[in-house]
Amino acid sequence: MSVVIAPTAVVDPKAKLGKDVRVGHFCVIGPDVTIGDRCRIEDHVTVTGVTRLGNDNQVFSHCSIGSHPQDVSYRATPTRVEIGDGNVFREQVTINRASEKEDGVTRVGNQNYLMTGTHIAHDCNIGNRIVMANNCMIAGHAHVHDDVTIAGGAGIHQFVSVGTLAFVGAMSRILQDVPPYVIIEGYDAKPRCINTVGLKRHDYTEDDIAVLTQAFRLLYRQRIGIEPSRVEMFKTGPIRPVLRHLFDCLETTCGGRAGRGRDRRKKAA
Repeated sequence: MSVVIAPTAVVDPKAKLGKDVRVGHFCVIGPDVTIGDRCRIEDHVTVTGVTRLGNDNQVFSHCSIGSHPQDVSYRATPTRVEIGDGNVFREQVTINRASEKEDGVTRVGNQNYLMTGTHIAHDCNIGNRIVMANNCMIAGHAHVHDDVTIAGGAGIHQFVSVGTLAFVGAMSRILQDVPPYVIIEGYDAKPRCINTVGLKRHDYTEDDIAVLTQAFRLLYRQRIGIEPSRVEMFKTGPIRPVLRHLFDCLETTCGGRAGRGRDRRKKAA
């Protein structure tokens, strides 16, 4: 299988392209880029920096992947972008390379679908099977875990973690960590209910959904607090893994700054 490069594309001879790769018109592919097998790079795409794309990715027109982080402290060090397999990046998606403030890598996993205008900032960690609708904005150092759906125009604050199988409503402003398995929306966003539809689609059991719904009532309706809710939920029957995961995430959130568990920076004096 041959590589097909449009005559108007600029592909550095040092770039590494896998089997059956297609590169469209007016693309720019930098020298430190690796593109895996069967990737489709449509017209007017720029892939630069130390960037690796896995296999079977489709990158639509006017995307920019691997450019400098939007961080005034960045000093042009060779930080990276690492992207897995089977992702779709629709028009005008931007993914920035990392800063020097964590491990130097912006990560995107497998089988994600990022719609038009989505921005993934420096040092983000994006999991697997995530859907982000048009114009989602993911700020630096944010983590989005597996099977999350983020509706159009939502903004995720830096250092926020969005838990597994959460659903973020359109135009929401997310300033704090999003617990797993919940639907959250609003300005400022608040948890509304358990993501029952998403749980059923991913084959979680009725018992899983029932215990999560009970925990949600204690936490967000009765508001008795995290530790009393944990004690109440753990005192009867076997402790289901989804329940332990929920409370572990909440505990991590409480250990961080301003409701963001990963933000362990010291407050300014």
